[in-house]
Formats: sequence, C-alpha cells, structure tokens
Amino acid sequence: MKNEAENSFIRISDSVRLGQNVVVHAFVNFYGCTIGDESRIGAFVEIQKGARIGQRCKISSHSFICEGVTIEDEVFVGHGVIFINDRDPRATSDGRPQTDADWHVEPTVVRHGASIGSGAVIMSGITIGCGALVGAGAVVTRDVPAGSVVVGNPAKFLRYRDLGEINE
Repeated sequence: MKNEAENSFIRISDSVRLGQNVVVHAFVNFYGCTIGDESRIGAFVEIQKGARIGQRCKISSHSFICEGVTIEDEVFVGHGVIFINDRDPRATSDGRPQTDADWHVEPTVVRHGASIGSGAVIMSGITIGCGALVGAGAVVTRDVPAGSVVVGNPAKFLRYRDLGEINE
C-alpha cells in the first residue's frame, strides 16, 4: 500500500485485506473489507465490514461504502457517493438500541467497468450493470441495466453508453 499522508491519519483495521499497489489517501476508515490490487482510495472514505472493492477501482473522496456492497473490477466511484444497505432504518427495536441482530443487510452489486457520478445515492438491494453510468446526483432506486446511462431523482434511463473495451 502507498500512503499519501502519515499513517496516523489512516485507520485500517487488521481485518482489512488489501491487494498489491493499493493507493490510500489520508483520513480514511476501513474495517473488515477487501480492496483489490491497484485500486485507489481518496481522502475521507469509509469502507465497512463485508464490503468488497475489486481491482483497479477508483473510489473518490468523501464516499461511503457500507456493509453488503460489492464493487467489481475497474469501477469508478465519484466524490461523495453514498451507498445504503437498509431500506427501513431504525435507531431502536422494542425501545432498546438496535444491534446487528435486529436488521438484515440488503446486498448491492456494482458490475465491472461501471461509473457512478459524484453525489449519487445508491439504494440497497440493487445491481448496477456492467459498463453502466450513473449520473452525478442521481438517486438509484432500482437495477441499472448493463451499458445504460441513468440520471435524476429517481434515476431514469437516458441512453445507452458505448461500452468500448468493457467486457462482462
């Protein structure tokens, strides 16, 4: 791993599996996740337990990748992208603070070569297809087909993207 700043500004727990030549910038928090070879992680990013980042991904600053998110190889995640893993969040259950036993993670998958624009919000339980493009600020509430471009709130189909060298 290559660090831009002193290690005191990087919080990576012993449970994290980092691939080779991963670049990590300052002020990150990683625990229980996997990050593939040659990926680049910007400043102020949190990646939670059980999240998986593929090889040669770029995760831009201020993004949040929660438990249950799988990002395949060569995915671009813009600045300030937020993933959600619970459609019905609550602070308490029967009058007591919730624990991990009180809720169920809804997995989300971002397929190979997809791109997610800055400020997008990705709801839980969806798949963003291979080579798809999510526009900046979009709120993705349902699956995004491979090669499509979606924009808006809620995200809607705009057009198909030229996949070029992206292969499933």
